[in-house]
Amino acid sequence: MLRIVFAGTPEFAVPTLHALADSRQVLAGVLTQPDRPAGRGRALRESPVKRLARQLELPLSQPAGLSDPQALAALAAWRPDLLVVVAYGLILPAAVLSLPRFGCVNIHASLLPRWRGAAPIQRALLAGDVETGVTLMQIEAGLDTGPVLAQQRIPIDADATSGQLHERLAQLGAALLVANLEPLQAGLLAPTPQSNQGVTYAAKIAKAEAQLGWGLPAAHIGRQVRAFNPWPVAETLWQGQQLRIWEARVLEESAAAAPCADRAPPGTILGLAQGGLLVQCGQGLLVLTKLQLAGRRAVTAREFAGASGAGALAGSRLG
Repeated sequence: MLRIVFAGTPEFAVPTLHALADSRQVLAGVLTQPDRPAGRGRALRESPVKRLARQLELPLSQPAGLSDPQALAALAAWRPDLLVVVAYGLILPAAVLSLPRFGCVNIHASLLPRWRGAAPIQRALLAGDVETGVTLMQIEAGLDTGPVLAQQRIPIDADATSGQLHERLAQLGAALLVANLEPLQAGLLAPTPQSNQGVTYAAKIAKAEAQLGWGLPAAHIGRQVRAFNPWPVAETLWQGQQLRIWEARVLEESAAAAPCADRAPPGTILGLAQGGLLVQCGQGLLVLTKLQLAGRRAVTAREFAGASGAGALAGSRLG
């Protein structure tokens, strides 16, 4: 039986903490980041991991960093055999990495070495990857560079959003970790160094990336819509107003195209058809199916057209 300390902060880490709590291991303590201001009132908000740790009545610590001698001493007092890290968000200094006798392991939401870094799920969608997965790795000083202990692959569905993939990978990562705890303790997992080939970096998503450029191919814009759902949400302008695009799909070439589509400038709304608003892109057509004007609720394309008036839509431009 292992004494495990868990370190995590956002929702992605919650299934793993749940799985560890239900396992036959001992959860000696939980590390999560300090409460942060959030929302319009900027009130302090607990992390999802903190909320669950409190519900499970687990020992909890929220150091601002782990280089502080007091934080390190508190961690050592938990006597961890293993430190499990899932989206913790703080760098582990060498003194922490060497503390547990079985070291520190991390669940990462990609097939390393592809998409090391902060936003692997969104970057995989933006790149048009056809598969992804989770990696159980030993943590070392570099950014997601440690040797791989286990991986699990899954295909990326053609209509998957980053939110949907997030939930699926969070559950997959929890299962992968728990399945490998006993082999890890028994010394049956052979750490495999990551290849130097195929290394890519998943930079943190900037809100400005959600601004759509209609001169791009429809396939590219469709990937942006899926990657930025539920945050920061793809957006454009319509009649000077912010318009968020929650759901969209590329119109298949075999589907009937709108008249004069080839002559319409990119961003032109061609009308309501194919279950949504047809928009001319730099290459191909995009069907917008769920939209939201600033200060309004998200609606279907048909509801949007009904509220805006058909005459105000056809021929108008986005962007």
